[in-house]
Amino acid sequence: MRRFAAEGRAALATTRRRSIVTMAISSTRKAAPKRKSPARTSPGPSDSPSRPFLRFYHSDALRKRTLSVLAAVEKAGDAADHREELADLVVELTKCGLEAYFMEPLKASGAGFIVQQSASLGLAGSMQVMGSAIRSIVGRMDAPQVLSVSRSIRGFMR
Repeated sequence: MRRFAAEGRAALATTRRRSIVTMAISSTRKAAPKRKSPARTSPGPSDSPSRPFLRFYHSDALRKRTLSVLAAVEKAGDAADHREELADLVVELTKCGLEAYFMEPLKASGAGFIVQQSASLGLAGSMQVMGSAIRSIVGRMDAPQVLSVSRSIRGFMR
């Protein structure tokens, strides 16, 4: 029994020495230089019709509002003047998309009332957080950025 205990202590001491040597080696190594990744610009859905995409249907009223806000942004002398309307539109489109991509399939699956209510409550909380973030971010955009968001929304439309 004493022999096994002595072998165990020797193995532990060897492991400790290896760990210390490994730490010493790793602390003297220089970190690889960080490379900046080039900015990626992905083409919108309208730029590449052969690429797969997902879209959702929304109400005629939301469609009219979307077109009205986008036209106002694009025709404005300073697109940044329409940040608030654009942010509200993005929030509404996001809410509509969540409904189309999650709640409608959940209801169609035959999920129970409690499950549907839990999902609805969870999405409502998520939308409050997302809405606040969207309004804050879009609210600080300059005119070229607002126009870029507008063009992206147009790219998703048909």
